[in-house]
Amino acid sequence: MITKNLFLQGIFPFEGAGLEKPVLIHSALSHYVPDGVINQTLYFRGGNSTSDLITVVLMRNGVPMRYFPIGAKSEVHVPLRVVEDIDGGSVIELHLAAPDGVTGFVVVDLGMVEH
Repeated sequence: MITKNLFLQGIFPFEGAGLEKPVLIHSALSHYVPDGVINQTLYFRGGNSTSDLITVVLMRNGVPMRYFPIGAKSEVHVPLRVVEDIDGGSVIELHLAAPDGVTGFVVVDLGMVEH
């Protein structure tokens, strides 16, 4: 079985729209899982430059799948270790929820494997 490692990662500026309103961080943090392929998340790492709590939301087909809160000027590392299969035809995106008007940078690194 051939596997392919994938990463949604980078450092991105953001402006919060409210903790209850997650928005796509950047178009580069969207991935379409090809038909006939299974995607598995392995880990999430993130960092927050602001003095406020923010939350990165892993979305699957527009529905929240996992929440990763990141404390003020802090970081998080969550080993996911193949928690759940994501079927082909799905869209995976990283969204961000932050207090309204808060601006800063978020560092994200979502590691995945497809087979």
